[in-house]
Parts: sequence; structure tokens; C-alpha cells
Amino acid sequence: MSAREQIAQLEANIGEAIIGQRDVIRRLVIGLLANGNLLVEGLPGLAKTRAIKAMAKNLEADFSRIQFTPDLLPADVTGTDVLFKEASGSEFRFHPGPIFANLVLADEINRAPAKVQSALLEAMEERQVTVAGKTHKLPPLFMVMATQNPIEQEGTYPLPEAQMDRFLMHVLITYPPVTDEVDVINLVRGEEVLAAENAAQTGATSEPESVVAQQAIFDARREIATIHVSDAMVRYMADLVDATRRPADISDNLARWIDIGVSPRGSIALDKCGRTNAWLEGRDYVDPQDVQAIAHDVLRHRLGLTFEAQGEGISANDAIDELLRHVALP
Repeated sequence: MSAREQIAQLEANIGEAIIGQRDVIRRLVIGLLANGNLLVEGLPGLAKTRAIKAMAKNLEADFSRIQFTPDLLPADVTGTDVLFKEASGSEFRFHPGPIFANLVLADEINRAPAKVQSALLEAMEERQVTVAGKTHKLPPLFMVMATQNPIEQEGTYPLPEAQMDRFLMHVLITYPPVTDEVDVINLVRGEEVLAAENAAQTGATSEPESVVAQQAIFDARREIATIHVSDAMVRYMADLVDATRRPADISDNLARWIDIGVSPRGSIALDKCGRTNAWLEGRDYVDPQDVQAIAHDVLRHRLGLTFEAQGEGISANDAIDELLRHVALP
């Protein structure tokens, strides 16, 4: 099977475990192929953790879950040196933390204090951990998917805007329609029946029939790197980002809504995710709809809204909609 066929199989396998969240699944796959990290946000019970675990289950990769709590320490994430005593003497050896996995689920990242958040984000950015002066590289296939609950404020430590900028995309999960809700009920009931049958068969477990190898991810990334991006498309992505820095030149609404513009990381993320989306759609070039398809996920956490916009109930999505309407297409 080609790399594209294997990735399509991965996407289909995740879709069998997650009902009605096709856009979310596509964003998870884009994040994996674009070699970035994702911030996944949604209300409780909307399958944030389930989606991420479904990806890990169908991929040949080590999976690690970190449940963030207020008493977590940086060493609980990165690992630490441990003293080993033997007959020949004593020595410190590095004991890797849960960050040393291919897919890392940072569950409820906004519940951890700033030191722990910084340790995780540093590992995400540098792809390495330094303990006691020694640097330890993270695996070549490495991706952090952090979740956060938007409705609880007590006992949480919101991520600073500058820290959120390190995430490739900010993915929002919303309530499913009622028809999908019915399918979810039936799916979970079927899983319970299957789990009971496996337990009766001396503890057997059900594993996916086809697990995608890591090499398919690396092959896909190599192909994505060759996707053609015209000069006009590069200028379009740059214009979108530049418009957030001088909103008064674009429209009166954007002038009232946007306080802080998007950093150059936003331009780079638009390029990476746009090329990945084009590759997933079977094209060898990027067109405007590829950029528009991922613009909200790439830009929403990088925009700083004014107090006036927040008072009017204007969201980052509203500002991005206005942006896409006013910036000229190539």
C-alpha cells in the first residue's frame, strides 16, 4: 500500500471509533503528518481523549497519557535521575518520564501549574529534555495532543497566549447532532458486548486488524514536502497573517476586534497544514481552499481579541471569518 492509502486507512479506522467528528479526525491526522502538536478543546464527554487514543491504537507507536493535576511536578513529565546502588558502587541513571513516547496525551493541561506546562512545552518545541546537564532526545515520531476543558476556571492555570502559540493547531470539538448521538449510544453498547465476550474468553482483547507503521508517516511527510506552493499562494498566506497585524487597513470590524496579530509561526503553520490538506485530498499543489479549510484551527489561538470584541461576544472564529472575506484571493 502507498503512504496515502495507509493514511486513508488510519483515518477510516479512527472514524469507526469516533462518530460524527470527521473534521476533528482530519485535524488529528494533519497534525501528525505536519509534525506538529495539537491543543484539543471541548466540553466534557465530547470524545477528546477517545479520539486521541483511537489514533494511538491504530498506529504502530508508543502511547503515553499524562493526567495533569495541580500537584504535578516537571520531573513527573520529563523524567529524572535516579540513584542506583550496586556492589561495584552507586551511580545516577536517567529514568525517562511519560513524555518519552511517540504519541503523548496531555489530559487537561490547564490543571497543571506554570512550571509543568513550561516543561512540557519546552519538550514540544526542542524535541529533547535536559536533566542534570545531559540532553535526552525524544523519538523521531513525536506528537503531543493536549486537551483542556473551557468551562472550568477553579483550580486551573490557563495557558499564556505566548505558550499557546507553540501549538500547530487549536482544535475545537462541539456537540454532535442528534442522529450521531444515536449512533454513539449504539457504538458504546456494541463495545460493551464485545468487551464482555472477550473477557469470557480468558481475557482476550480486541486489536485492530491493520495497524499503520511509523514508516508510512515518514513517507507521507516526504511526499508532503514536495507539494507545490505557488508564489501567489505563499503571498495569500502571508497576506492573511499580515492583515491581523494591521486590521484597520482591512475592515472597521477587524480594527475593533483584533488587539494582537498573528506571529510568523502562524504563516509557517498555514503552509504546513495547507500542504498536508492538499496531499490528503490527492492534489500535488495547494489552492486557496486548502488554506481556508485549516485557517480557523491555525489562527484562532494566535489572535488576541480586544475587550470590546469580548464584550460583544465576538469569537476568534468570527474575526477569522471576517478576515477570509476581506483578504483578496490569489
